[in-house]
Amino acid sequence: MFTLIDKNFDFMGLRKAAMMVSLVLIVISIGSLATQKLNFGIDFTGGSVIEIGYDEAVDLQPIRKVLESQGFDDAVVQHFGSAKEVLIRLVPREGQDKAELSTQIILALESASSHSFDVRRVDFVGPQVGEELTEDGGLAVLYALIAIFIYIFFRFEYRFSIGAVAALIHDVTITLGVFSILQLDFDLSVLAALLAVIGYSLNDTIVVFDRIRENFRKIRKKTSLEITNASINQTISRTLMTSLTTLLVLTSLFFLGGEVIHAFSLALIIGVLVGTYSSIYVATTAALALGIDRTDLLVPEPDSEELSRP
Repeated sequence: MFTLIDKNFDFMGLRKAAMMVSLVLIVISIGSLATQKLNFGIDFTGGSVIEIGYDEAVDLQPIRKVLESQGFDDAVVQHFGSAKEVLIRLVPREGQDKAELSTQIILALESASSHSFDVRRVDFVGPQVGEELTEDGGLAVLYALIAIFIYIFFRFEYRFSIGAVAALIHDVTITLGVFSILQLDFDLSVLAALLAVIGYSLNDTIVVFDRIRENFRKIRKKTSLEITNASINQTISRTLMTSLTTLLVLTSLFFLGGEVIHAFSLALIIGVLVGTYSSIYVATTAALALGIDRTDLLVPEPDSEELSRP
């Protein structure tokens, strides 16, 4: 038969060690973001995008070698849609006309390739557009955090809202830190993944907070720490099952989805792992540290005067 406290693993007993680990990871992430910064992709820095369609499937490695021989070591080459379509991304070069740049690439590929191809499109993203995308992307993340704070403030209690936002900032910072440390391309798909991570992590945190609120109202002879621990034990099965099934899909996308969604799936994998951890050890630990108590969550009982009213 189900009981309110049916598991006994002491999650909160590890909260101090967990917070030290989080602090170290955040310091490393911020340090890397301050020194190495992010390796922004063409979506943010500006540059040329050339889409080429071949008459048969092609290997990307020979194309990369041709571009390297022309001095384009930083070119990003990836399949786009199918193995017959190739997308080439080039960072802008000072003093070089974008039309000349695309012509140089096409001529180099024609002379070195035995496969016939046609140029589907040539686009150019200016640096001004890149700056606007950077600013708008940062604002999107900030607005999401503010909206979440307001929602949880009214849905639960302000200590919970602070804990939830702290967990989300923790998740975003560490995810960005990994991309900065490894100097992985940060483009619009990764930004979209970050916003998805915020939603995923918040969902996990809400589940835990909801159970904590229920147990605060039902369990009267336990401390806040014991009730929080019991609540995590009751929701851990659901949390792990959700995370594992999500990771199964994301891992498949990472290894089988191709380079187009490689960075996107990696950002989500990191975010799911960190978000699962933070919903247990960051959000709830922050709420406890702020002094959350069962009296903060009890529904106020009507007084005798209110009861006597018709």
